[in-house]
Amino acid sequence: MDDLHVPAGPGIPHGLLVPGTELREQFSRSSGPGGQHVNTSDTRVQLSLDLGSTTVLTDEQRERVLHMLSSRLSGSVLTVSSEEQRSQLRNRNAARQRLAEILREALAPPVMRKATRPSMNSRRRRVRAERRRSEIKQNRRRPRHD
Repeated sequence: MDDLHVPAGPGIPHGLLVPGTELREQFSRSSGPGGQHVNTSDTRVQLSLDLGSTTVLTDEQRERVLHMLSSRLSGSVLTVSSEEQRSQLRNRNAARQRLAEILREALAPPVMRKATRPSMNSRRRRVRAERRRSEIKQNRRRPRHD
């Protein structure tokens, strides 16, 4: 099996090259389009990568990926399947692209929020809106009988 290339992105400036020996492919019959062809060919592809034992990731990257993808993992194995196409080759390519994209997104470091202060004008608008709302509610009360 060919190696999987994960393109460069935030957190992986030079990209990743996952050896084909660490990937596992399984084929099965697809429920998608294809008529009678579906009943005779194994076009559905399941591509798996064990994130816990892969040699490509550093300890920091492994920790981040396991945390970010925890809901998608079975143990430490990430599995992606594809059955949209009628061809096994196209489904293999689609599964490989999807796996690379998932890894790329999971390896991106979290964006830290920059604390900002509201502008003077926005504070004035907020206070003005509060006063206006207060007046509307004051006018709803019953008039006093003095």
